Amino acid sequence: MPAAADRYRAFCRTAPDVPVFAQPWFLDACGEGGGWDVVLAEENGCVVAALPYFYKQKGPFRYATMPPFVKWLGPYVLPEFRGVLKKEHLLLEELIKQLPPLAAFKQNFYPSTTNWLPFYWQKFRQSTYYTYRLLSLQNLSQVEAGINRNIRRNVQKAREQVQVVHDLGPERFYALNKMSFDRQQLPMPYSWAQFERHDAALAAHEARQFFFAVDAQGRVHSASYLIWDQQAAYYHLAGDDPALRDSGAGILLIWEAVRYASEVLGLDCFDFEGSMLPAVERIRVQFGAVQTPYFFVWKYTSRAFELLEKLRP
Repeated sequence: MPAAADRYRAFCRTAPDVPVFAQPWFLDACGEGGGWDVVLAEENGCVVAALPYFYKQKGPFRYATMPPFVKWLGPYVLPEFRGVLKKEHLLLEELIKQLPPLAAFKQNFYPSTTNWLPFYWQKFRQSTYYTYRLLSLQNLSQVEAGINRNIRRNVQKAREQVQVVHDLGPERFYALNKMSFDRQQLPMPYSWAQFERHDAALAAHEARQFFFAVDAQGRVHSASYLIWDQQAAYYHLAGDDPALRDSGAGILLIWEAVRYASEVLGLDCFDFEGSMLPAVERIRVQFGAVQTPYFFVWKYTSRAFELLEKLRP
């Protein structure tokens, strides 16, 4: 019998709505510093549910966590088994039972995952976080009508100063992305090599687009990075030149990404990929986005590893 990961690759080729973050090729590209595997649940010899996970090793401890660029993972159940609680519980219990011995398990579940009860029964814990979503994108005029007046003003201001282009490439995007972290005196969470590999995988599967705001002098004010699957477009990454932030170009790029998701991709959902930060949350709400909960689910099975995690700076 093929290894679970190989069976999962085959399963994802036919499953109707596996999110981009859980696609095997996406996980392959994000696996630096660890690896990924999957547990599967079957019905009549066919895979009907899956739980991919990314693992790392720290000394004697192997633990499951979230890899770079992966916003959500968690259990995936075929649509025909969702919401039928008795069956769904059985499938989730089967997935949990097959997880290997791990010092810890930590995952952000997809916003579409609303049932984590079998994990609770097995002593997992949960915290609720939020992402923000624009829905009904096919009625773009209605979406635009829901935008706050301040956002409209910023978009208009930026349009007078910059134009939006797509063809400046990954190196230019990474430089702008890094500027935002440098401005906040935060370490860059991924290297150029990691981003290059990530971008190459998305480009090969035609699942990403760059947006750059460029002025008449050729200066790049802001950049953003949109990715998508069959269900939604995700505002994945962004960056600004700190010296040029007053132009409002970052706000313009959000709106251009929304338009792209609607008019070019034909999608009905635009996901901001969350943020619990007050200043960021305000912008999402001013765009008319709907607050949408998702679960962070975790469990420590090693007390020693838990203590080690708590002592880590």
